[in-house]
Amino acid sequence: MVHEVAKLIPFGRVTSYGAIANYLGTKGSARMVGWAMNAVHGRLEIPAHRVVNRVGLLTGKNHFDTRNPMQERLEEEGIKIIDNQIQNFKEVFWDPIIELEL
Repeated sequence: MVHEVAKLIPFGRVTSYGAIANYLGTKGSARMVGWAMNAVHGRLEIPAHRVVNRVGLLTGKNHFDTRNPMQERLEEEGIKIIDNQIQNFKEVFWDPIIELEL
């Protein structure tokens, strides 16, 4: 289910591990969402690069194959990042609870 939610994150938007966990009814399981994103291993059909921590830090960047494709992919989508921090996080944040209306 985690991967299915991640597939719904629109281009140019990001969400957090905790927001996905909350949407799935497992609030407090952000770490499990992180493990699921790590299991993607760069498969492009699942946009794991769009899932960040609760304050917009690129904490998952170490799980990608090359230097920092997470940042590169996000910047290609128009998201500004400085020192691994999304600059306009509140503006680009996608909350599945709100956007998908349970």
